[in-house]
Amino acid sequence: MLKILVCILALIIFFTHNAHAVEDPLLIPNNKFGVHILFTSELEKARDLINSNGGDWGHVTIPIQASDKDLEKWQKFMDDCQRLHLIPIIRIATENHYFNTSVWRRPDGADILDFANFLNSLEWPVKNRYVIIFNEVNRGDEWEGSPDPGEYAQILNYATEIFKSLSSDFFIISAGLDNASANDQYYYMTAMNQEVANIFGKIDGLGSHSYPNPAFSVAPWVITNKSISSFKFEKSLAYELSGKNLPVFITETGWSQEKISEDQIASYFIYAFENVWSDQNIVTVTPFLLQAGPGPFKQFSLLSENGGFNEISKALQGIAKTKGAPSVNINSTSVSLSQGKKIIPSKTFSSKTQYESSPAQKAQGFLPFLKWLLKISD
Repeated sequence: MLKILVCILALIIFFTHNAHAVEDPLLIPNNKFGVHILFTSELEKARDLINSNGGDWGHVTIPIQASDKDLEKWQKFMDDCQRLHLIPIIRIATENHYFNTSVWRRPDGADILDFANFLNSLEWPVKNRYVIIFNEVNRGDEWEGSPDPGEYAQILNYATEIFKSLSSDFFIISAGLDNASANDQYYYMTAMNQEVANIFGKIDGLGSHSYPNPAFSVAPWVITNKSISSFKFEKSLAYELSGKNLPVFITETGWSQEKISEDQIASYFIYAFENVWSDQNIVTVTPFLLQAGPGPFKQFSLLSENGGFNEISKALQGIAKTKGAPSVNINSTSVSLSQGKKIIPSKTFSSKTQYESSPAQKAQGFLPFLKWLLKISD
């Protein structure tokens, strides 16, 4: 029996050990401007916003739900990102709970394995494959009614192992936490580390939702652990817990147009990018949200109701930007265009059937899953 356990452990180490081969985005020319979108069809408008005024290779954050693994749709998205010089940041999500649609279903190991296999099947536009592991998990409605930092730490740890067992190019980012939640994000981070020692040392990037709280209305020069400077406090705590200097991804932020005028918000964004988000540890800031219809998100929309740029987004367009220079993946089927530019032709698939991991792919993830299930540490 002892020999069998030794063999299993040896196989676990063999399959889960992987070279850390992601590219450090802070060591290359980087356009930190970005935007959060909800639909793959919004890329053209996103490009016009974040690659304006000298910018190139800005970032777009977009969620993908467990029920939306359409290979053709998402490969086209990746191809469009390369064509438009946009760096995708994919935030994985489950779906509304079947019996209580006011909350999101709690994920499990099978969700992680399926997402990893699906996202690994796509051809990404740049070397780093940025993946955020769920959203505002310190909120009850984001975690099936009751936030559980220990459980999330286990899921995040397992996700890191699974994704990197498939490709060392996956760049794993922790969920941005709600900095106004009654479930304090700093307590939550500490509890995560108590469950999985050095959890923040295992990931590649720190997700942050640095909103101007309270009430999405605080001026950008106000420095508190609940304002747009909250990323500084989160980063400091992550470093204290892990000793790792994590790059920061502010994937949600913005002021409420129900509280402040567009002109005032425009000036706040300009100040923030020049004086707060100029921090050298920030990879990108993707304000929420490019476009929103009627509903609670409308107060953050960067587009007017007719789809044009409003005063806020016009101000963002006018800020001078950097030409980013990430390592770009050039597919063997790429064709040369004029002026030396290249584009990957759109892929076609025999079926639009939703993606599901094959038995062989599930078997590839079995050993890390067993390790996660049995709480075996490195």
